[in-house]
Amino acid sequence: MDEGTRLLLDVIEVNADDDCLDVGCGYGPIGLTLARLAPNGETTMVDRDFVAIEYARANAEMNGISNVRVFSSNGFNAIPETQHVDLVASNLPAKVGNEMLTLLIADAYAHLNPGGRLVVVTLSEMRRFIERVFLEIFGNYDKVKQGRQHTVSLARRD
Repeated sequence: MDEGTRLLLDVIEVNADDDCLDVGCGYGPIGLTLARLAPNGETTMVDRDFVAIEYARANAEMNGISNVRVFSSNGFNAIPETQHVDLVASNLPAKVGNEMLTLLIADAYAHLNPGGRLVVVTLSEMRRFIERVFLEIFGNYDKVKQGRQHTVSLARRD
């Protein structure tokens, strides 16, 4: 598990009945942790890489985690507009560019229930950009934790 993911998992707060969404799930460390912490909710995990999807599904099965759905999606493209969740979490990729990051954050806002949270981990050098975009889209920003190389940021939908 990479340092950023570990930092996010060390500080994320999840309610037992939260419906969660892990965007860019990879092999599943964030989404599967969310599912364990929210046993009364459902966790959706998406990634654009079909190999990652297969690993995430296998890891859910190996760990006996049944309150998850894992499927292929490039960002939010395959997530129904009517699906709303309480928590979106992601280890945002640094190399996709500011426009794509802004779209991901805006899409997260659109899929959150009122009071829902977006929690992301990024390279610390991206922190000011993430703060600016969170303030533009959500109207709020909280730096939850900053590590040596990564920062965990939080925004809430009012």
